[in-house]
Parts: sequence; C-alpha cells; structure tokens
Amino acid sequence: MLIVADAGYDITRLAYVLRDLPVELLGRIRSDRVLRLPAPPRLPGTNGRPPKHGGEFALADPATWPAAAVSTLTDTTHYGTAATSAWDRLHPRLTHRAAWLDHEGEPPIIEGTLIRLKVEHLPGDRDAPPVWLWSSKTGATSTDVDRCWQAFLRRFDLEHTYRFWKQTLGWTRPKLRAAQAADRWTWLLLIAHTQLRLGRRLTEDLRHPWEKAVPAGSAHSRPGPARVSKPASRTRPASGRTQTLQARPRTPTRHPQPPTRHPLRRRQNRQTRPHPRSTTTIRRIKNKLSARVQTDRQFDWGDADRASRHPMTMIIAHRTMAS
Repeated sequence: MLIVADAGYDITRLAYVLRDLPVELLGRIRSDRVLRLPAPPRLPGTNGRPPKHGGEFALADPATWPAAAVSTLTDTTHYGTAATSAWDRLHPRLTHRAAWLDHEGEPPIIEGTLIRLKVEHLPGDRDAPPVWLWSSKTGATSTDVDRCWQAFLRRFDLEHTYRFWKQTLGWTRPKLRAAQAADRWTWLLLIAHTQLRLGRRLTEDLRHPWEKAVPAGSAHSRPGPARVSKPASRTRPASGRTQTLQARPRTPTRHPQPPTRHPLRRRQNRQTRPHPRSTTTIRRIKNKLSARVQTDRQFDWGDADRASRHPMTMIIAHRTMAS
C-alpha cells in the first residue's frame, strides 16, 4: 500500500510510526532541506566510534549532489517531458525536537529514497520548479520511481474531486445520522458525478469575457464536471440543434462605490480647522445670553414683589448678606 502526503506532514515521523505495517510512505519535502548520505564503510584499523551519518545533501546546492542511482525520462500529456533522479538511502539528521522531543534514547536513522522531479512546464505554459519527494522504500528501481511521482501527481486529481463533491455537489451538506443514509447519499453523488463526466462530450465551454480562453486543440478544451454543471454551458441535444442556456450575468468584482469626497475638492487643513464642539458651545452660550438680555428688557422692575423674586436680585441679596 502506498500512502501519499504533502509537505505539511512529517513524512519521516509517519514512516517510523508505521514501520511495522506493510505500507510505503511518499511525501513532498521542502526544497531547502538538508539530508544526510549513508555512513561510509568503516576501514580496518580505524580507531574511534564509527560515524552514523555521511556527508550533507543540500537540496538547494547541486554541488553536494552525488551521482544519481536511478534516472528516468517520461513523456507526459500535460507537463511535457518529466525527468527524475533518485538517490538511495538518504535520511534526515533527527534531534530531540518537535515530534521527537519525548523519544527515548538516540533518535533513529530512517533511510529512504530521495526523488527529484522536473517537468518542462505546468498546464498553461507556466514555469515548473523542481519537486522533491522522499519515499520510505530503499533500493527503488526505475519502475518504483516512476510509480511514486505519478502517484504524487494523481493525488491532486483526487483532492480536487473531493473538493468538487463537497463544495459543488454538497457531499457533506446534509446532516445525516444513519450510516445507511450516508451510503445512499454517497452513491447518489457518484451517479451525478458520472453523468457530469459523460456530459463533457455534449457541451461546449462558454467563458465569460474576463475569463481566459482555452485553445480548441488543447487538452483542456473540454469543460470539466464543474463547468458542465454551470447553466452558462452550451448543450447539443440528440437532434443536432444547438441550444443556449441563458445564465444570469455575473461581474467579477463588486460594483464601484461612490467616492466619499469629491476629487476636485481641496482637502482642508485639519490644524487650522476649528473643533466642531467649540463652535457649538460658543453658539449655545450666545443664545443663552441673548435670551437673558431679552428677559431682562421685558421684566417689570416696578413690581416690588416680582423684582424680589428675580434671579439677579436674589444673587445680589445673597452676596450682601455674606459680606
């Protein structure tokens, strides 16, 4: 059994944990890793402890690469010529960190096959950087190396299929409690996915103006199941006539929002602009003073009883008594 993983997994740790099972681990590693070559044989008459690790193998430094044990060339449909080089019995130098923090004794030496995959181009004539793979199997042949990198590329197809089932077909959308209902729902999705794949020959891909056009003779000229399920595809019925399904127009981005400030308006200096609260406060004080003046003008000071109850009279009397 071959288990394929991406660079987010510690492939050497998984190989050590599953060493008792009949499985082979394959995973991508970063291009800045440094592995170790196997320890050289001990010469007779040499004193001291024998070395555990050989020389360094820096993935980013071709000067540290010895001659490859296996090299293959394969012609592909989507990637051009795929060239692979493999080195046997390479292992990382482990320390008591991360997953090996609680490991008792010396960290083990986990050897495997290092594979470098380089293709001519990616789909869409894009540049393709080399991909480094590490397999837990040692002594790999050319057939094993080709099977490893082809299985790794096949992994992307499976992941996109699962994503299409979940996001478009709604595989995990219903909350099913019974296992039998979940099995029936899965079989219904398989039937729907099969119908969409069979409908690729009956549809023509219609792309929006902002989408990149695909040449007619390319390998991606036929729409995939996701584009077949869109209402904007053109179907060709059995009668031979062409029917166009009208789809609701969609814009690639949201509608432009009106500007909050006119572009021709000069920006006012915030340092010279008065604070809005100070202007409001001054206006409120002016209104109160003008109202008090109007009240004093209209007040009848001849009435002694009313004059004694006027606020100003009471304040003057209070001050006189205090003095």
